[in-house]
Parts: sequence; C-alpha cells; structure tokens
Amino acid sequence: MSFFNKYGRPALWAFLIYMPFADTVTYAIAGGNVLFNFAKDILYIIALIGIIELWQKQRLFLSAAKPMAAPLGVLLGTCAVTLILANGNPQLAAPASEHPILMGIIGLKALIWYIPLILCGYYLIRDKQDLFFLTRLHVILALTCCGLGFMQYLLLATGVCPSTRSYIGDELFKASLNARCFVGGSLIFNPELGLIRLPGTFFSPLQWGGFLMANSFFTFASAVTDPVRRWRLVSFAALACVFFSGVISGQKNVLLFLPPMLIILLNISSGVNLFKRLILLSAGILTLLTIWTVTPDSVSNLNSFFASELIVSQSHQPINEMPGLLGNGLGRATEAASLFGQTQLIASYYRKVLYELGFFGFFGIIGLVSTVSFLTFQAYHDASDRSLRRLGVCLWVFILFVSYNTYYSPLDVDPVAVYYWLFAGVLFKLPQLDEDW
Repeated sequence: MSFFNKYGRPALWAFLIYMPFADTVTYAIAGGNVLFNFAKDILYIIALIGIIELWQKQRLFLSAAKPMAAPLGVLLGTCAVTLILANGNPQLAAPASEHPILMGIIGLKALIWYIPLILCGYYLIRDKQDLFFLTRLHVILALTCCGLGFMQYLLLATGVCPSTRSYIGDELFKASLNARCFVGGSLIFNPELGLIRLPGTFFSPLQWGGFLMANSFFTFASAVTDPVRRWRLVSFAALACVFFSGVISGQKNVLLFLPPMLIILLNISSGVNLFKRLILLSAGILTLLTIWTVTPDSVSNLNSFFASELIVSQSHQPINEMPGLLGNGLGRATEAASLFGQTQLIASYYRKVLYELGFFGFFGIIGLVSTVSFLTFQAYHDASDRSLRRLGVCLWVFILFVSYNTYYSPLDVDPVAVYYWLFAGVLFKLPQLDEDW
C-alpha cells in the first residue's frame, strides 16, 4: 500500500478540520507567512492522490458523474484557450510589474481547484457511520468556530482589541488586517456607526459569512437526521450559535437568509411533523427578537443592507468591457491574483466568470453547476431510507443555493467551494449507502 493510499482519507479528514482555522494559524502563529496556507493545500493534495488511487482500483462513481463530462469539458477547454490567448498574448507586451500568465494560473486554480473534491466526498463516506461522523464533525467545528468568534466580539466590544473606531475617511468602510483581534484576519468594528464586519476564524468577513451559511445547512441536517438524541440537541444548539454569530459579527446575509432557509427546510423535511415545525419556527422568531433587543448595535445597519453592498455598484457594469468571446483573461477579477497585476473587483460570481472567460466560460460553469444540481437531486431522491432522504434534501438545498447564488464568489474560495464539491460527492454516495442501510 502506497503512502497516499494509506493516508488519503485521514488527510481529507485533517483537511476538513484544519481549513476553518488555517487563516488563524497563518496570522496568529506564523505572523502572516503565506507559506502556512500551503499546509492546507498539502493535506488536500495528499487526500486527492490517495483517493484517485482508490478510484483507479474500484472504478466507482464514473457512471454517476458521466453527464458532468460535457460542461466540464467546455469549461476546461475555455480555460485553456483563454490562458493561452487572453493571458499569453498580453504577457509579451506586459510591463515588468505585471505577469498575466501568473495571474491566469491563479485564476485557474481559484476556478477549478476544488472540483475534484466531488470524487473525494464520494470515497470519504464508506457507510452510515462515516456519514454521521461527517455531520457531527461539522457540528463540533461550528460550535468551536462560533465560540472563538464570540470571544473576538467580546474583546473588540470591551476595548481589549483596538478595533477600527479611530479610523477616518474611506478607511472606516474597509476591513483592516491591522485591527485583527484574537482569531481570523481583517475586520471592521465601529458599532457607533453601525459598522461591524468580523471575520471569525477566517481571513475575511465574507469567508466567515460563507462558513456560517454553509453550517446552517449542515447543523440543521444533523439536527433532524442524527439517530442519537444527544447529538440532535447539540446540533440544534449549534444552529442557534450559527445564527447568533451571524448577528454579532455583522453578517447581514445570515440574518436575512437563515430564517427563510429554515422555513424551507422545515417544510421539505418530511420527517419533521407540523408541531415540531411550529415549535422550531417560534423558537427561531423568539431568538431573533431576543438578539435584536440585546444587541441592537449589531443589527442597527440592517436597513442599509442592499445599498451598502458592492454588488449594487456593479449592477450596471457594461458587458462590452470583454474583448470578444474569451473575456479579459483568467485572474483578471480574482483578488488573489492582484499580486501579479491589476485586477477588477467584481462581487457577483457569474459576472466575474463572464468578465474573465467570456460567454463560453460562463455557459460552461452554468452548465456544470446545473448538471451537478440535477444529478445530486436524482441521487438523494433514489435513496428509499427516510433518514437518508431527509439528510439528502438538506444537503441538496445547500447545493442548489450555492449553484445559483450570484453574491460574492462562493465557488472561488474556501470554505464554501470546499463544502459545495465535497457534499455533492456525498450526495452521489447516498443511493449506495441506502443499499447497505
């Protein structure tokens, strides 16, 4: 047995555990040394190679994912042509300070790096014990990260950390790494002006918001499907912590979208009877009103939700900025590529894809996520076991939500990109688990 074959699955578990804390380790222990970010990638590479070796022996999953080949091929082909033409040609005439090829490589990594996790998710889950271990693990991670995020809020609110209260001008509205507190990275904290954007254990507040949104699905799924009552209660507690963390850290998207999401999940989860639905809904409303009363500063800027987001300012961005059908080149709207050249800040994910890859890349990614959404729906629907179907529908709503979410770039960065492809693979495995149930 090779090294990768032996440690592939343990490396994937380690990757899932380490990922929410990677940015905290980078800035709290390594002093911001970006090389520590590669620890996460190393774990992922070990896991991927090990699972590919396992796949080569068993040859499972291939038939289930075969419909993904066409849109994935279109996307990869467009990326290759764009990298050569849109990134390669400007490289010849680019100034010394700009490296379009390197920008393209980083943009390509952001776009497709985590897609193989769909295979990893399929092979990570061998039986129902693995499945419940995965959901319980994310319950624990949610509780841990939310606890650290609460400590961050307390340190800022009590003045132990400097916050951004003394900032002036445009700096008031920008997340600052210099204001970093306890865990995570860049933040904004000026409750007197209604400006709170905390990063939790991640580098940016947007990543933290993605983590909270994703774990609201996972904790709810565990709360309604776990066979052990104790874990169901812990999962409900974790769900409440996710919502509370979203409020105190200024994650307005969590505050706005979590209650409707719970209503949807409660109604489509057939295992929850009407009485329990009413109890949970009442508890959610009561929690919202309590938090609204206790922490008014954290929600005082709710009425400026749409006006304050960057996506609004880009709603009229002209499509004619694209040179032809290939877009402006990979990485041209990817923040991580700004080290190697000028980038365009675009908050809407599909507008970003359109800007970088043009219409072929846009339709390639739309086709890919639509195919994944349809196939995962079929997969969970094929499971006859009631608990598996209830778990599957919760995960599938998450897949559907991310697939057509235009805000930010959820499929470009962790943690949402990781969870999207990983749990898509888990959904593909449900019919086989149903046979062994």
